[in-house]
Amino acid sequence: QVQLVEFGGGWVQPGGSLTLSCVASGFPFSTYAMNWYHQAPGKQREVVARISPNGSILQYDNAVRGRFAISRDDAKNTVFLQMNSLKTEDTGVYYCNAHTTDYWGQGTQVTVSS
Repeated sequence: QVQLVEFGGGWVQPGGSLTLSCVASGFPFSTYAMNWYHQAPGKQREVVARISPNGSILQYDNAVRGRFAISRDDAKNTVFLQMNSLKTEDTGVYYCNAHTTDYWGQGTQVTVSS
């Protein structure tokens, strides 16, 4: 049974930092590229970061490049999203996803406000 479980969200003031984690099980995690998606209130889910299976290729949406960092630990079947210099527009639910699959987590809420 495939499972993706995100955690690490919460409330933070603008300029603050959070680290999200996503623990995967039930599929060969190390062979999949992994994505982090952001769904802002009232908007569609959009990919903000992607990491290749071996971690050598990192891709970011322009809105987060230079502020967010994606990484993975294949020994722990975990993908991370380090979020720095957070802005109010980063507010929303963050989901992890195995690239090109319908494997999704339940999401974790991030709220950036003063």
